Amino acid sequence: MTASITPISATVDFDKEGIQHGHLVLPHSHDESAWGSIMIPVCVVKNGSGPTVLMTGANHGDEYEGPVALWDLARTIDPKQVSGRVIIVPAMNYPAFRAGRRTSPIDGGNMNRSFPGNSDGGPTAKIAHYFMSALLPLADIVVDLHSGGRTLDFLPFAAAHILPNQAQEKACVEAMMAFCAPYAVMLLELDAVSTYDTAAESLGKIFVTTELSGGGTSSAETARIAKRGVTNLLRHAGVLPGAVEGPQSQRLDMPDGRCYTPAQAPGLVEWMKDLGDEVKAGEVIARVHDVERTGTVPVDHVAGVDGLFMGRHFPGIVQFGDTLGVIGVTVD
Repeated sequence: MTASITPISATVDFDKEGIQHGHLVLPHSHDESAWGSIMIPVCVVKNGSGPTVLMTGANHGDEYEGPVALWDLARTIDPKQVSGRVIIVPAMNYPAFRAGRRTSPIDGGNMNRSFPGNSDGGPTAKIAHYFMSALLPLADIVVDLHSGGRTLDFLPFAAAHILPNQAQEKACVEAMMAFCAPYAVMLLELDAVSTYDTAAESLGKIFVTTELSGGGTSSAETARIAKRGVTNLLRHAGVLPGAVEGPQSQRLDMPDGRCYTPAQAPGLVEWMKDLGDEVKAGEVIARVHDVERTGTVPVDHVAGVDGLFMGRHFPGIVQFGDTLGVIGVTVD
């Protein structure tokens, strides 16, 4: 961050009692509007004392379970039932969400690789800076809803990370389990630098994320998981009354980088295993066929560990270096 003053203003008062629907206003001068603004929808619900839960969707703009669940929550939440405060931003990277893209069409910014942000940068960096400087400090619990977008597909899971602070990690794991997704994963990130996750955790926040299927769409089932999950987390935090509802999540672990299977060649993917299948280390999960010529031997890609096939590349064509498969180790 190069400055502490943010160019973003809010049309809501985060300390006001009751429910407010408004916008985070980011001035943006461009060819179609010299004095224009990016208007990011926000909802704030406050009632008395209690923790603050910050909930976001569309950190990547082609992931839809989060926006579905959070627009629904903003519409249906009863302020009289709230003890504390809920801040809802259904589409964090709003330009990317409106364009149906992972990254912003304005500056190419990947929100989840832009933290801690920059108040003097492009729109993506400015939004990240606002979250880092204005919203995260208000929060006790942070929930960021992801899915695989157009290029990945997952078994639906909630996730937490291994953290240096064991008390913080324990609180994150408890919140992850309270989400009651079908699976709960101690997620090993390929690249945790500059993510929203790392930013929130560095401030000592309880942080939960998800991967709820993918393919650049949502389903009735994944939307139900997301809506139930956000309600469960608010109940877990004591912000809403009632008990957590749903089946207990199946725990999965990712102990090291062998859980990832990178593509060793470009080409056409032939899947040998489907999501949810049990696999053994060395077992072929996919073959990649050379599409430049016929008669060539496909490149077999194998699982690096015993476990459950929990994530995969979604399009039928893969590029060298893409993540092809993800394996989670079952925790009894």
